[in-house]
Amino acid sequence: MDATSLQGLPDRLVSVRETFGIDSAMQCPAFAGVSPYVPERDPAYRFDPDTTLAILAGFAYNRRVLVQGYHGTGKSTHIEQVAARLNWPCVRINLDAHISRIDLLGRDAIMLRDGMQVTEFREGILPWALQRAVALVLDEYDAGRPDVMLVLQRVLESEGRLTLLEQNRVLMPHAAFRLLATANTIGLGDATGLYQGTQTLNQGQLDRWQIVATLNYLSAGVEQQIVLAHVPAYDTESGRELVARMVSVATLTREAFMAGEISTVMSPRTVISWAENLQIFGDVALTFRLSFLNRCDEAERDAVAELYQRCFGGEVDAPGDGADPA
Repeated sequence: MDATSLQGLPDRLVSVRETFGIDSAMQCPAFAGVSPYVPERDPAYRFDPDTTLAILAGFAYNRRVLVQGYHGTGKSTHIEQVAARLNWPCVRINLDAHISRIDLLGRDAIMLRDGMQVTEFREGILPWALQRAVALVLDEYDAGRPDVMLVLQRVLESEGRLTLLEQNRVLMPHAAFRLLATANTIGLGDATGLYQGTQTLNQGQLDRWQIVATLNYLSAGVEQQIVLAHVPAYDTESGRELVARMVSVATLTREAFMAGEISTVMSPRTVISWAENLQIFGDVALTFRLSFLNRCDEAERDAVAELYQRCFGGEVDAPGDGADPA
């Protein structure tokens, strides 16, 4: 399969137990070939069993899957890593306020052909993906504009036909087209104030999502294993203790975030960056500032620094607060 055809069908079955390490007899269709649209595989990735089975059901049985959870839980990455192991082409679009109906469906464009200007319809991402063996992931689904959400209404139905009024065409979805989405809220609005800009979604549209999975933050033990897998130099007694403290700081930021006390949260990716930067600079406090603290709201930095102090005992601003123990 290459980037231009994307017309094939899954040609093999993979064992969920062997491929994802989940105790399930389920088998999922997959592709033998790899296209440039297949996400890069992260061999250290750890799969949440319930969320993984929900996503796999979407791929195997063409179910519409919505993954909901707080920022930093890895919703989009989870879908991509499932797709990577299935060799399933995957395309993500972020439904921010700048994505319009025209961006999704397409528009007329003036083209130069044989020295003459002609008007030609250029299809948008939705009809492009619909006609190909592609998993289309709608990121920040609950932040989409109302007119954009209505475009998706018909595609969410089981048959998933798409009508292009500009061309008087009705498109049938490719047999290997899949539609998934991620959201911070569950479409009922944001009463916490954590996710400004999210919308209250049409309940008729929410009903069309056949599977809704909730992804929570990783347990501390699992997150430590992931960090050590990415930065094996810290897989020593002192290194493991240091990584445990780093994960504790991340856990405290998430609790503060969910309580509405801070607006920026440490994801597992941030903890990995912190550990990688520590190998470069050899100073825990300095790399904490460079990896996370400097991106926080200035008014919240003292509160975040206090979370660091609770785990490491030293001031964030103190140089040489810690050194690479590996």
